[in-house]
Amino acid sequence: MPLINLQEKIGIDIDKWLLIQSGVQPNHRPARCHVFEKEWIECAHGIGKIRATKECKLELEDFQECLHHQKLHKRLRDIKMQKEKLMKEGKYTPPDHHTGNDEQRP
Repeated sequence: MPLINLQEKIGIDIDKWLLIQSGVQPNHRPARCHVFEKEWIECAHGIGKIRATKECKLELEDFQECLHHQKLHKRLRDIKMQKEKLMKEGKYTPPDHHTGNDEQRP
């Protein structure tokens, strides 16, 4: 990537903050997943990639969940499917404000 090397030679820092979240961020605010990345780096530091994948699995999973929200999206999808199932069975009727109907006001 010649653009990154060019940036180093000129002394500007345009996109390096994208590469690692624990680096200096714009406006000096910590990144969203900074804490999880730091925990994973501290755990994996000095033990090698093969050992780190086994010993630091929980930290890596937390970091990846913070970045991608895969577990959250799966949970929301499961809740939506359960709600639709209950609606088909007639055991659940959503309130009016959830169906798009306005509340009747005096």
